[in-house]
Amino acid sequence: MAKLDSYLTQVLKLGAHSLQLQSGKNVLVRLPSGDRSASQSTSHADLHSMVREVAPDEAIAGLTASGRAEFHHLLGGRKFLVLVENGGNSLKVVVDIRGSLPTSERLVVPTTPTAKVNTVGDGPRAIGLGEPALEVERSPSGATARTRERASRVEAELDDLPSALPLDEGINSPGEVISAVTMAAMMSRSPAPTPALEPVLAQAGDASTAPTYRTVPPVHTVASGPAAIDGLLAQMRKVGASDLHLCCTMPPIVRLHGEMKPLEGQAPLTPERMAELVFEICPEKNRREFDERNDTDFAYAIPGVARFRVNLFRDRHGPGAVLRVIPFEILSADKLGLPAKVLDLCYLTKGLVVVTGPTGSGKSTTMAALIDHINEHRRDHIITIEDPVEFVHANKKCLVNQREVHVHTRSFKDALRAALREDPDIVLVGEMRDLETVAIAVETAETGHLVFGTLHTTTAPSTVDRIIDQFPSDRQSQIRQMLAESLKGVIAQTLCKKIGGGRVAAYEILIGSSAVSNLIRQGKTFQLPSLMQTSKHLGMITMNDSLLEHVKAKRIDPIEAYMKSVQKSEFKGMLEKLGIQINVQDDKE
Repeated sequence: MAKLDSYLTQVLKLGAHSLQLQSGKNVLVRLPSGDRSASQSTSHADLHSMVREVAPDEAIAGLTASGRAEFHHLLGGRKFLVLVENGGNSLKVVVDIRGSLPTSERLVVPTTPTAKVNTVGDGPRAIGLGEPALEVERSPSGATARTRERASRVEAELDDLPSALPLDEGINSPGEVISAVTMAAMMSRSPAPTPALEPVLAQAGDASTAPTYRTVPPVHTVASGPAAIDGLLAQMRKVGASDLHLCCTMPPIVRLHGEMKPLEGQAPLTPERMAELVFEICPEKNRREFDERNDTDFAYAIPGVARFRVNLFRDRHGPGAVLRVIPFEILSADKLGLPAKVLDLCYLTKGLVVVTGPTGSGKSTTMAALIDHINEHRRDHIITIEDPVEFVHANKKCLVNQREVHVHTRSFKDALRAALREDPDIVLVGEMRDLETVAIAVETAETGHLVFGTLHTTTAPSTVDRIIDQFPSDRQSQIRQMLAESLKGVIAQTLCKKIGGGRVAAYEILIGSSAVSNLIRQGKTFQLPSLMQTSKHLGMITMNDSLLEHVKAKRIDPIEAYMKSVQKSEFKGMLEKLGIQINVQDDKE
């Protein structure tokens, strides 16, 4: 074991923020309660040998050229950021225990007046996995009594810190290594050199003293190379899969043409391997959210390959993740086969257009195609509000501002409310999640803007009901009137497996005609399916009719179409009229 690993193994159990080693000086450990100094010191020769043992050649070259270097060091599936400063006769090494933060945020400790600080109890268990050991509040007046009591116990442990320790058996089991990783998971690459803030460490023993900072020049940055997960994502793209599923105890699994299949040549994932794959690409804010909520969403991109929408979660086996491909190229409306009447919605000046369907039905792809069509044919201002940003739109004929929830704004409703003051023509709402977001979206559509939004409903009529039913009964009459005026179109879709491979979308389309407005206003949405069947000349179509067209064209198998149908009894009768018999029992509808 490398000598530096011995120190890291010991201080991990203390819940430290950073470790500082300096020639001829005592080991200094930054804890949530303040800085603590151990009686153990390191000589210049020992420290130089320690750095040589773990630093890559590029870092050594940086030390020689500029006297400063920065590199990543791996231990137990966790990545640490190591900063080294060579002053000639003195060597200083600072290790960021919390994880590889962006340069501008490196080693910055929150000092808000009532910021909550998580610390660990005896042993390596970390907040976020298992029972919280201790949670205290840090205030300007200093640490609380519980913090000081904990600090005194830590000091006693630090005084016994040896120069070289065997790997402690207590954190050598996979589950507990993951616990340590979760507290400060990894970043994928070193950022470009920028002026950084380096802490001027306070005097040891003064827990109430907040750290101060001074500006230092950019340091030599050693690129850590491709992230460990990049190879899996490239293999996934090569086979044409849409999703990559990562779960402990299982090999990586991809969704290929709608079916789950193991990725060839891959072994089952251990907890350590999972940590290396998913936490390395997870941004700092999402790592904090994951520790608090046990799931988080973010976007990840590999230049020249694709962008990916990532959901990180925890189940009974440990961390897991699902990564969905978001291609750099936005498919055109023609390639997607969007009907002409749907494209006509792109030329509206105001109103609400809703794209719906179950998860994985291609809503984001359809929405991106519509926005791209507007971008190519109109000269307007488009604002998108997404979580996270998926398809990236260049400024073509339109000016496009893309905002990500939790990064550029607090919530969908805050961004949507602010958009009214940002001179938009078209607003895209990635998800109409709650009542307030729906209300603002409808109001925005009614006040002279074209609003696109998504819901997770399965049919066009149920979309209308879902919007109205989100409101209290005393407001439903009002929202029904507003929706009758503002709703211009609903596109419900589902993806079906094609004969011969691939997938194709089936669409249900509701166009906001005067007859549709009257039914919504009168609360007779149950009559919408019949109206859609008699209004095909306006571009309306039901899901069953769309599925039947695919069956007639031999694009999809009748059984597949039946499985995707919502009104199965009706669809089975439609198949029988064509002389197609399927051996299935009708579901209760």
